Amino acid sequence: MRAWLAVVVGIAAGGGIAWWLARESPEPRQHTQARARQAAAQAQDIRPSLYRWRDDAGVLQITDRPPTGRRYERLDRDMPAGIRVEGDRAGPPE
Repeated sequence: MRAWLAVVVGIAAGGGIAWWLARESPEPRQHTQARARQAAAQAQDIRPSLYRWRDDAGVLQITDRPPTGRRYERLDRDMPAGIRVEGDRAGPPE
């Protein structure tokens, strides 16, 4: 009976030591999370965009560079994820 107890205690101690050695300390985790937030912010900045603005004549302009000295609206070029479905039934066959 004592042999089984020694085996169980040995397995529990081995599991505890393995857990202790494999755990991640808080400093590297915080560093990793900070790098992930920074990468997400940079990815937001490098997304392709279009810029919508009006020239002196009031004509709507859409360009890939923002105008200087004017108000403009930034438009993302990314397509929305998924499929957009409108209506609830199919139209007549053509």
